[in-house]
Amino acid sequence: MNLTYGDYLCVPQLLSLQRPLSHRPDSTDPEHDEMLFIIIHQVYELWFKQQLHEGDRLAECLTAGQVPEACATLQRMLTILKTMVQQVDVIETITPVSFLSFRSFLANSSGFQSAQFREFEFLLGNKNPRVLTHYSEGTPDRVAIERRWGKPTLFDAFAKFVALRGYPVPAELLARDVTQPPQEWPAFQETLLDLYHNHPTERSVCELLVDLDEGIQEWRYRHVKMVERTIGFKQGTGGSPGVAYLRTTLFNPLFPDLWAIRTRL
Repeated sequence: MNLTYGDYLCVPQLLSLQRPLSHRPDSTDPEHDEMLFIIIHQVYELWFKQQLHEGDRLAECLTAGQVPEACATLQRMLTILKTMVQQVDVIETITPVSFLSFRSFLANSSGFQSAQFREFEFLLGNKNPRVLTHYSEGTPDRVAIERRWGKPTLFDAFAKFVALRGYPVPAELLARDVTQPPQEWPAFQETLLDLYHNHPTERSVCELLVDLDEGIQEWRYRHVKMVERTIGFKQGTGGSPGVAYLRTTLFNPLFPDLWAIRTRL
């Protein structure tokens, strides 16, 4: 079989997916920066797909007690996350005036509607039932998000990992309702303090999870500031409150116990 690079990666199909909708006032050509806008967001969707792929692998490794594999997967997720943050620098080369030249052609479409990002949020533990109402019942996006809604989060996998390693974990934590948002578990914090002081292998996993949590918060912050510098406090294209909503997502830890113990270390 003669398999080419283009065939394997479906390059012709991939390059046919950038379809600007705008047109300049004096011609039929699209606004120049719309191409970059499309490519950046398509790349984000590819990274979300990979992060979900890696996140599922991480959950499997944690619940199986596979420390080297879990750490390697976390390191990869962190490296991808750094790339996602750096991509904000690229999109910020689109000036507010340039973005406004094609913004109206986006109609009601919005990054707020990214189903894969919602899946990623749910995997990380940030579950909000209101998210489901933005997708019609029975659609592929709604089905995928609902599936994530009922699945354990990375924190649940981490709690099982700690228990599997032979350390005390509250029974109510191991049996918790996985659709609930992150909360602190004081009894679990006592175990985490012991891990940090006396068990370096487990501590390394904890620190990588903190890195992941911090990285997600950094990405959210960069995204908020990018939107603010581009459209200010205008309403989002999909009807969302825009920056006003995005600001409410900042500084909400995914693994609050790992942050709470800092003052006691």
